[in-house]
Amino acid sequence: MIDAMVVATAGWSIRVRRRSLLVCVTLTVAVLAGILVTLSAGVNSFPVSRVFAVFAGHGLPAENLIIGELRLPRAVTAMLVGVALGVAGALFQSLTRNPLGSPDVVGFNSGASTGALVVMLVLHAGAGAVPVGAIAGGAITAAVVFLLSSRHGVSPLRLVLVGIGAGALLNSLNSLLIVHSQLYDAQSASVWLVGNLAGSGWDEVRLIGGTLLVGLVLCVGLSRPLSLGEFADDRSMSLGLHVGRTRTVAVATGVLLASAAVAISGPIQFIALSAPQVARRLTGAPGPNLAASGITGALLLVVADFAAREAFQPRQLPVGVLTGLVGGVYLAWLLGSEWRKGRA
Repeated sequence: MIDAMVVATAGWSIRVRRRSLLVCVTLTVAVLAGILVTLSAGVNSFPVSRVFAVFAGHGLPAENLIIGELRLPRAVTAMLVGVALGVAGALFQSLTRNPLGSPDVVGFNSGASTGALVVMLVLHAGAGAVPVGAIAGGAITAAVVFLLSSRHGVSPLRLVLVGIGAGALLNSLNSLLIVHSQLYDAQSASVWLVGNLAGSGWDEVRLIGGTLLVGLVLCVGLSRPLSLGEFADDRSMSLGLHVGRTRTVAVATGVLLASAAVAISGPIQFIALSAPQVARRLTGAPGPNLAASGITGALLLVVADFAAREAFQPRQLPVGVLTGLVGGVYLAWLLGSEWRKGRA
C-alpha cells in the first residue's frame, strides 16, 4: 500500500503521507471535542444541546454569559496559543536537531517574558504594547543566543546550552523586575508569569489569531526546507537548500509565534517542548511535522486548561502550574533519554 499521495496544481505540489493526514484529522476532531467538553462541563454544566443553542443565538441569558462570553473565548484562545506553541517548538527542534531545542527551554520564552515585563512594569505602557515588548524581547534573545552559539557554525548542542544559560539569566532578571515594582503590579506580573488563560476574551483571540495566520503562511514554505535542513549542513546545501536563509526565516517565524503566545497567556511551559515529540511519535514521519505539532499543542493546552479550571474546585489553577508539573516529569524523562543516547 502506498503511504503517501501527491496533491498538485499548476504552480506547486506537496507530498502528503497518509498516516500523517489521518493523525492530523483525528487530532483535529479531538480538539473540537475537547472544546465542546470545556463549554458544556464544569461546576456550571449544560447539555451539549444548549451549547449549540447558544451558537445558534437561542441561548438563555445565563447560558450566553457562561458559554458564549466566558468559556468560548478562553477555549478558542487555548486552542490558538497551543497551535502557536506547538509549531514554534517544532521549528526550533528541527533547527537545532535536538528535542530539547524548544523555545521554553532555550530561553526564547524567557526573553519574550522579559520584554513584556519591561513594558508592563518599567514603561507602564498599555496592554496593547505588551505584544510588541514580548516579540521584541524574544527576537533579541534569539539573536543573542544564535550569535553566541554560532562560532564555526551553529552547533545544536551549543545552542541548547547557551539558550539554557540565557534563560536562567533572564528568569533572574524577571524576578528582579518584579521585586522592584509596586505591590499590585508585582502581584499581577507574578500571576501572568505562571501562564494563565483565565479572563481571555475576543481581543486576545483576534491578536493571537492574526499572528498565527501570518506565522502559518510563512510555515507553508518551510516544511520541505526544514526536512532537508535536518541533515548536516554540507549535505543540505548539496541538495540545493539555502541553509542560512531557511534558518533566518524559521527563527523569525518561531520567535513570532512563541512571543505572541507569551504575550497573550504568559510563558506556559512545556507545550512547545512536548507537542512536537508527541506528534512525531504519532505520525512516525521524519521532518518537523509542523501541522501535527500545532494540532497536538492545541489539544494538550485545551485539555490542560480544562483540568486546571475544574479539577481543583472551588479554586482554579493557572494552566501554567499544571503544564509545569506534568512537563517537569516529561523533561526529566527526555533528559535521561537524551543522556543515554549521548546527546545531552
